[in-house]
Formats: sequence, C-alpha cells, structure tokens
Amino acid sequence: MYTQLVDTEAKRLRSRSELSEPEQLFQARLDAEQKIEPGDDMPEAYRRTLIRQISQHAHSEWVGMLPEGNWITRAPTLARKCILLAKVQDEGGHALYLYAAAETLGVARETLIEELHAGNAKYSSIFNYPTLTWADVGAIGWLVDGAAIMNQIPLCRCSYGPYARAMVRICKEESFHQRQGYDLMLALCRGAPEQKQMAQDALDRWWWPAVMMFGPPDESSPHTAQSKAWRIKLYTNDELRQKFIDQSVPQADYLGLKVPDAALKWNEASGHYDFGTIPWDEFFRVVQGDGPCNRDRLDTRREAWEGGRWVREAATAHAVKTAARRRDTHATAPGSNGVSP
Repeated sequence: MYTQLVDTEAKRLRSRSELSEPEQLFQARLDAEQKIEPGDDMPEAYRRTLIRQISQHAHSEWVGMLPEGNWITRAPTLARKCILLAKVQDEGGHALYLYAAAETLGVARETLIEELHAGNAKYSSIFNYPTLTWADVGAIGWLVDGAAIMNQIPLCRCSYGPYARAMVRICKEESFHQRQGYDLMLALCRGAPEQKQMAQDALDRWWWPAVMMFGPPDESSPHTAQSKAWRIKLYTNDELRQKFIDQSVPQADYLGLKVPDAALKWNEASGHYDFGTIPWDEFFRVVQGDGPCNRDRLDTRREAWEGGRWVREAATAHAVKTAARRRDTHATAPGSNGVSP
C-alpha cells in the first residue's frame, strides 16, 4: 500500500515547467523563503497537506498527555509530581496552539477532533505504547521529546507562518521536557542497582518506537518529496532519524546504559552511527490501529471529550449571552443609533 502511495506522490510532484503560472509564482515565494499567511492565495493541495500534518501533530500532543498522565498520582516525590503536572499541561497547550494554527486554514477544531475520535485521523505511533514503570516517564522525556525536538526545530522555519510561529514556543518547552526526562534517567542510573535496571528496561522498550517516530523510510514515505518542495518539511525522515541516533547514543553511554541494538557501531568514514534493522512491520501495524494501547488511548480521549461536552456548551452559552448584553448596552448608550436614556 505504501509503495503505491509513493508512486502516486511521485507522479503528482510535477516539474516546474508543468506548473501553472499561479503555481510557479507560489513556488517562487517558497523558494525565496517567504512565509505564507492565512489570507494568501495557496494551492488547494498545499492547504490540504498542511491540515493533515498540523492536525496529526495536534492529535499527537493531545493523545500524548495520556501515557505520562497515568503516573501523576504515583510520582515518587512532590517535586517529581509538580514537574510531571507541568509537562502534561504543556502538552495540552501545544495541542491548542496547533489546532488554532490548523483553524487558520479553514477547518474547524471540532471537525479535526471528530475525525480523530472516529479513527480517521492519525497521530504519532509512539503514544500507543504503555508506561509500565516510573522509568518510562524518564525515557519518554529523554527519547520521545528528544525525537520531537529533532523533528520540530526545523518546523520553526517551515513555509506556513502560523505553524512556524507556534513551533517556536513549543520547541522551547519541549527542550525543558527532554532535560527533565534525562535528569530523571540520570537519577535512576545513579541510584540503587534495581533503579538502574529499571532505567535499562525502559530504554529497551522505548528505543525502537522512538527511532520509528520520524515516520517510514524515505523510499516508503508518500508525502516527503512534495512537503520538502513546499518547504513544509526541511529534512527527510531518514536524515532526522540519523541525527537523533547520533545524538542519543552518547547520552546513553553517559548514563551507563546499553542501546538495544546489536548492530549499532560508529562509522568513522561516514561520521555517523550505523544501526540495525528497524522493525517496520511493527510500525505499520501500530499506525493502522493494532498497537498495544491504540484502542485504550482513543477510548480515553472520546470519554474525556463527551464528559466535557457540558462545559463547552455552557461556555458557548455564556459567550452568546455576554455578546448580546454588549450589543444591548451599545444600542442604548448615549450617542448610539439606539434609544437614548
């Protein structure tokens, strides 16, 4: 299926001579690294691609609150609890920034969330894995947020203005999350042998899912070529994945942990780490909805959405009444076109 998608995408990615004049002008703006703003003319395919990517990103932040939120009541100290509460709150804020950015493209936030709940929208495969121990909170901060930063920093320079600007704050906060996760792992590795083994077990379980976070290999990625041409993406999946591995392996060495990859070794000639075969069958299975926690994660999000419906309806009713009172006040104010007191 993915091979067919790539073939279709390759056919759609036309040469410059095949583009219409408006498309050529649009591409010239992108090549000059000018930002595209909501009111600007843009190809419909560009708009749809942005909606798909930004909404998937927002859904990932939204669902990503759940794995670590599971440990808030079980954090070992008050300080760790406060840190985790702040982090989960940040992730909810990131989702709101991104849904707002998507709305500038003419799609309603409620529509995007309904598509997620119906199973018609994707989010990062990493959030379909369970958090079995406290060390998983550290591994997620170190590896998952580390991978997120690697992927998201280039998005601060993407071609769509609202998305790029939202990413500036998100990346600053994600950098704190990564440091907090690594600090937690460091505390475990400097603790009792049982604590260090807990950290190693977490690394064993989260390493490959984190490596797969960047998406399928370039030859099987249906959107990369066009997204790069439009400067929505600045690097390919494989380029970002290699950067993540090169950064993370020395960090694991400092912790005294072993990356679970027997084929991992430094390649002096390339200046990068060579690594083993990525379990892509698992990746595609999880993406298609058959991961360890896919159903639980979506069920939880649906229940929360329905449980909060009365709050949204009350807030909407209050906003309508407030707006009506303001109109009435304005209409009866001295000098208005309404009745003077």
